[in-house]
Amino acid sequence: MAIKRQWITVLFGTALMLAPVSLPTHAFAQSAGQDMKAAGRDTRDAAKDTGRGVKKGTKKGYHATKKGTKKAYNKSKSTVKGAAHGAKQGAQQPQ
Repeated sequence: MAIKRQWITVLFGTALMLAPVSLPTHAFAQSAGQDMKAAGRDTRDAAKDTGRGVKKGTKKGYHATKKGTKKAYNKSKSTVKGAAHGAKQGAQQPQ
């Protein structure tokens, strides 16, 4: 039983030692030109992502400012109307 286990261990050990040697090494190696192309593509994609983010942030800021401006306008409009109405009533009823 022990001899059978030793043979299996030797067989698998040999297979593991020979496996990396039998793989083609050119599949993992890239030339400098390929590295430059990959870097260029990565840079281009990063610039596109940044542009999209800026566009989204700008739109969001614009819409938030527009909403806040409308809210402030409407609030001040009703306040001015109320103040004018109160002043009008105060002028009609002298104390």
